[in-house]
Amino acid sequence: MNTQEPPEEDDRSLAGQIARALASQIVSGVLQPGTRLRQDDIAQAFRASHVPVREAFRRLDAQGLVVTEPRRGVRVATLDPADVIEVTEMRAALEVLALRHAIPKLQPADIQRAREALEACVGQSDVTIWEAANRRFHEALTTPCALPRLLAAISDLHRVSARHLFATWQSLDWQPRSDDEHRALVKAIEQKRTEVACKLLQEHVLAAGRALAAALDRK
Repeated sequence: MNTQEPPEEDDRSLAGQIARALASQIVSGVLQPGTRLRQDDIAQAFRASHVPVREAFRRLDAQGLVVTEPRRGVRVATLDPADVIEVTEMRAALEVLALRHAIPKLQPADIQRAREALEACVGQSDVTIWEAANRRFHEALTTPCALPRLLAAISDLHRVSARHLFATWQSLDWQPRSDDEHRALVKAIEQKRTEVACKLLQEHVLAAGRALAAALDRK
């Protein structure tokens, strides 16, 4: 049975804790686009020196959650439909790669976790609960690939996607379609139809990303 956990919470360093805390506030909208992140204030809040704060900023910048501007400091990144498409296309490519490697290693318990996560999405109106369940679904099917660098990159992209989702949730209407696509993906995997499953996952991620971009463009 596969027991490997996703790598996103592995870093227990102070820089990692600061980065996760700030990422959570950015994704949920507590920190709005354009908000300046003051190094002194954050260092004081976490009782830390400037060194781990700067490292946390670097990580958030790499994830696309903040931008670092010369002589202007660090600000929460704006929400741009073009960024949504970029993240979506990266996710589609990397998750398909992970799934292709994961399918030969998938165990019944992995499929069961995916099904449980799928059912937790159905009819869910709370975006926080839906996003967490949706991420569990994707992780159940890709984590068995056992490629830590690939999974870490996918986790970063999911975090950015979550921010886009939270910003557009009220104007989206594709959740039932997403549930159906999840079911079709699980069915293809159970039937050992690897190429079909990979194609379904690719189309699913791209369709969701396009819906997010369109909703953001209407705001």
